Amino acid sequence: MTTADTTRDVELTIGGMTCASCAARVEKKLNRMEGVTASVNYATEKAKVSYSGDITPEDLVATVEATGYTAAVPAPPQPRDAAAEDTGPESDEAAQWKQRLTVSALLTVPVVALSMIPALQFDNWQWLCLTLASPVVVWGALPFHRAAWTNLRHGAATMDTLISVGVIAAYLWSLWALFFTHAGMPGMKMTFELFASGGGEEHIYLEVAAAVTTFIAAGRWFEARAKRRSGAALRALLDMGAKDVAVLRGGTETRIPVDQLAVGDVFVVRPGEKIATDGVVESGSSAVDESMLTGESMPVEVAPGHAVVGATVNAGGRLTVRATRVGSDTQLAQMARLVEDAQNGKAEVQRLADRISAVFVPIVIGLSLLTLAAWLLFTDDPVSAAFTSAVAVLIIACPCALGLATPTALLVGTGRGAQLGILIKGPQILESTRRVDTVVLDKTGTVTTGEMTVASVHVAPNESADEVLHLAGSLEHASEHPIARAIADHAAQTRPLSGVESFENHGGRGVSGVVDGRAVLAGRLAWLRDEWSPTPPSSLRHDAQAAESEGRTPIWVAWDGAVRAVVVVSDTVKDGSRAAVSELRELGLRPVLLTGDNRGAAEAVAQEVGIDEVIAEVMPADKVQVIERLQSEGRVVAMVGDGVNDAAALAQADLGLAMGTGTDVAIEASDLTLVRGDLRAAPDAIRLARATLRTIKGNLFWAFAYNVAALPLAALGLLNPLIAGAAMAFSSVFVVSNSLRLRRFAPR
Repeated sequence: MTTADTTRDVELTIGGMTCASCAARVEKKLNRMEGVTASVNYATEKAKVSYSGDITPEDLVATVEATGYTAAVPAPPQPRDAAAEDTGPESDEAAQWKQRLTVSALLTVPVVALSMIPALQFDNWQWLCLTLASPVVVWGALPFHRAAWTNLRHGAATMDTLISVGVIAAYLWSLWALFFTHAGMPGMKMTFELFASGGGEEHIYLEVAAAVTTFIAAGRWFEARAKRRSGAALRALLDMGAKDVAVLRGGTETRIPVDQLAVGDVFVVRPGEKIATDGVVESGSSAVDESMLTGESMPVEVAPGHAVVGATVNAGGRLTVRATRVGSDTQLAQMARLVEDAQNGKAEVQRLADRISAVFVPIVIGLSLLTLAAWLLFTDDPVSAAFTSAVAVLIIACPCALGLATPTALLVGTGRGAQLGILIKGPQILESTRRVDTVVLDKTGTVTTGEMTVASVHVAPNESADEVLHLAGSLEHASEHPIARAIADHAAQTRPLSGVESFENHGGRGVSGVVDGRAVLAGRLAWLRDEWSPTPPSSLRHDAQAAESEGRTPIWVAWDGAVRAVVVVSDTVKDGSRAAVSELRELGLRPVLLTGDNRGAAEAVAQEVGIDEVIAEVMPADKVQVIERLQSEGRVVAMVGDGVNDAAALAQADLGLAMGTGTDVAIEASDLTLVRGDLRAAPDAIRLARATLRTIKGNLFWAFAYNVAALPLAALGLLNPLIAGAAMAFSSVFVVSNSLRLRRFAPR
């Protein structure tokens, strides 16, 4: 495959966007390029772009710049110094708006007071207002004028166009009235009017020009601060990592920056220090605090051979750890990448808002001109009334709230999820959580601990338990299944295991191979019968049935054509599984237990955790068919699993939830990842996703309702432009503040 045929992905940081219309315009320009698919997010100021052919990232940047904005390919996310957090570009943006807001507010307050309260109006007060308002209109509103001019040169109109035109129109009208009508005469009086009526040509609108600028500057400042707070969880995630690490090289400790750490390096972690990267404990034992990644407050005991995760804290003794993953391959980096991808995505409901924003500004400008013409042609009111209504239409319109409705809620919701050990892969997942009515739970490793142990060994007459364990353990040592590991570990405690030849895994039914010259099989009795047709002794059948009735799993062992023994293994139910099932029911979900284990063991576990519907003895390849059958019955299915054999079912389900303690392939196939591996995180994840979706829909409702109600009021002359400016600024602040409520989401 050539490079030209390969689809590549890149993320661009977009600068200069000031409203949702800007984002829609950049997205439209990028998508017009051949082989390019782009999604631009106004709240995160980023674009996710897929491109193919001869297109390069430089071509994408050039297209964005030709549209009137700036673009750059950001460096990969790295852990940063928290002390430097407030010096980022978002912080600078908030500081700049704060400066403009402070100066503008100090100058605007006397202008508004003099214009609205006749008792304060002394001779020539209007000229003082002009002196005070001019810096606000010129310098305070400069970002709006600059953006409007840039867009005009590219033949476009955005929210800044509406603001700039409205402020300049109010200011120029006031200049005309002051210099060419009686408005500039000493002794002129003026009162505040809520509606667009009366006033005459001598009415001036300096308070409108200054106050609208100040209100909207306040809105932009609050918005910049809130957007930074929205993304705080992701920045906190990136800031969790250690900054340096003590590496053992040549028998001595050398402290190096963590980005110089390589796979295979052995490093030291003292009590209270952060673990620098993912690895395996080489020596020492301790308790590790994983709460920053999993949301679980209880420390985890680790010893040699245990895996540890970077950014967690060593709470006990001294550890030496061998690095297994570094840089962008670590679990922390993968979590950050998942969260950022989700935050940059778009929910389906946002697509409608984007389409509206793209045509919103031209429609508003047209509506403003139509309002002006209608007032002049069909009413007897003064020209100032027509002007007031037209300016109010320009200023009240606000597509910003539409553009912020989804991204800010996603920023906060996915960020809060990351803090709780819940990773939401994308906004489209949110809609799935609302529709799900059935949740299928894999048993081993999900409902149960998955840490199987050998409970007992039953042998046929004249057979040796030691020989049975040795042959079965040697055979199972070649398998990665939890049951196989349990048998192999148990057998290794009595004598060294032998090597295996011709090993073969038979898809969930059993395993076979040659151990010490004997053809050995271990697995289900039905499979053994299919292979050799042996007749097991009645004593073994009785022992197996007794084990199944107790919820345990019998593994049949045979060699040389005869059944020799039954090895009984057992699993334990996780502490929180029963509570999790109860919470899933409260969410309106119907739980189903799915397992390849025997029905007796499955029903025992189901009874313990409160599940009525059990589907047992299912081959790994058949799990997908079970999901498809449930879907064909009209159910919307969520699947919770953790193993390689769950990956296909997770992908087939309408909503896939992977336990973070499971395999990478299962996590990759899922829609939600539960980092801490506790089933109680599943209902928390669904509740958080549903709360985020509700917030998005609430934001969109109020953003639409605001414009639907406000524009007609402004056109009918029922809104003073000053009030319109305040309302417009408030709409964006309301949407962002409503999203920030998700930061208070707490697991049960």
